[in-house]
Amino acid sequence: MERIGASFLIAGVVTILLGFFLQGVMPVLTLRNVSIASVAEVARDVPPEFAQLAEDYPREFARTFGEATPASFARAIEQGRDLYVAEACWHCHSQYVRPVSNESLRFGPVSTPEEYQNRMQLPHLFGTRRVGPDLIRSAGRHSNDWHMAHLYDPQSVAPYSVMPAYPWFFDAERRPTERALALVAYLQWLGSWIPEDQRLQVQ
Repeated sequence: MERIGASFLIAGVVTILLGFFLQGVMPVLTLRNVSIASVAEVARDVPPEFAQLAEDYPREFARTFGEATPASFARAIEQGRDLYVAEACWHCHSQYVRPVSNESLRFGPVSTPEEYQNRMQLPHLFGTRRVGPDLIRSAGRHSNDWHMAHLYDPQSVAPYSVMPAYPWFFDAERRPTERALALVAYLQWLGSWIPEDQRLQVQ
């Protein structure tokens, strides 16, 4: 009986050590030389949608971000990502086109590892379920004004949307605050690395 107990103990210890090696050590050894782009690197090219925010909301934009430069863009998308996480947008909107259920027909080609090799994608926001559309490549699908209206009153632009309104992203005059500008900048950044003619237009 003791020999059987000792066998189980040894098997358990070996299993734990093997699991630690495969799930703890191997990923580090495998991925340690993968380059991860910094926020400054991904913000080097300012997309036209960010410059358009400065034109559409000059007073609010100038007060919040100054001018549309790579530095202000980097600050905006970082803040926008923090808001995206804090407001639990990731719960209903995934950022990963999966190779199942014809997702590529709805959201474009299946996501590739290269899309996630930057600081803005760490930790990954793959999401939990498909309540809203996948947003990994949302850049340019809609105008900035559409996004603002969608944040203030989702059903005004998407009648069957179950998304809640975010009126606290706007002031008493219904003008966008720093939060709204940052979140829209972030949403318009997602997928901006894909050439415009290759983006799937999903409504």
